[in-house]
Amino acid sequence: MSRNISNSLKKLVAKRANFKCEYCLLADRLSFYSFHIEHIRSVKHGGNDNQENLAYCCPECNFAKGSDIATFVGESDEITRFFNPRRDNWNDHFMVSNSMILGKTPIGKATEQIFRFNDIERLIFRKQLAELGLYP
Repeated sequence: MSRNISNSLKKLVAKRANFKCEYCLLADRLSFYSFHIEHIRSVKHGGNDNQENLAYCCPECNFAKGSDIATFVGESDEITRFFNPRRDNWNDHFMVSNSMILGKTPIGKATEQIFRFNDIERLIFRKQLAELGLYP
């Protein structure tokens, strides 16, 4: 979890996210691992512990993101920021097709790429959950 974030703030962030990863939509009750309170803008890039800068995040998304805040998409030399669950609507930037999370916009594609949504292990797990009616 995060540095000096109070338990009450952690609970608020989790509840606000409906106990789902705000990036890949995995419900925490379906994970073998504890979810993280994640800094949307990492501390090293000027982020703070304010609730507006915190997201509920599965370990896979959080570890893949690290302290990154943006990346290059395709052949472009332009930097594209990641999806921000405080200001962006998930359905505007992503779609689920055959359990794959696909970016629909440059922001969605940047996030899909760096967060590694469709690594084979994650994809297999989501397919199994979908077959049980548990995803998304």
